[in-house]
Amino acid sequence: MADDVVVQKLASIDRCLASVRRYVAGDLGRLADSMVLDAVVLNIQRACELAIDAACREVSRRGLGVPADSGDAFTILEREGILSAVVAEPMRRMVGFRNVAVHEYRRLDPDIVRTVVERRLGDFEALCRELLAA
Repeated sequence: MADDVVVQKLASIDRCLASVRRYVAGDLGRLADSMVLDAVVLNIQRACELAIDAACREVSRRGLGVPADSGDAFTILEREGILSAVVAEPMRRMVGFRNVAVHEYRRLDPDIVRTVVERRLGDFEALCRELLAA
C-alpha cells in the first residue's frame, strides 16, 4: 500500500487532471486560446512532476535503488512488477513531454498538447490506480 506522501501526490495529480478538463470544458478547440493552452500545459506539467515524485518515492521507500533519471523510476517500478508496462511506458514518454514543456516551451507543439488532453490523461489515472494498489 502506498504511503501518505504518495497518496497526497496522487490526489494532487487528480486535481491537475480535473483542472485540465475544466479548462478544456469538452471542447479541444479551446486550446487555440493561448491562456487556456498555458493553463493546460502547466497542469499537465505539474501532473508529470507529481507522477515522477510519486514513482521516485516508491522506489526509495521500497529500497529499489536510485533512478538514473526521471523516467528511470518508472522503469524500476515496472521491472519490480509494481507498475505494468502499459502504465510505465506512457509515463516515460510523459517525462519527455514535461522536459519540452519546461525547457523548450516555445517549441511545444499545440497538436501534441491536444493529443495528450484527448488521449493520454488516462495514463495518469492508471498510474494512480497501480500505485495505490501496490
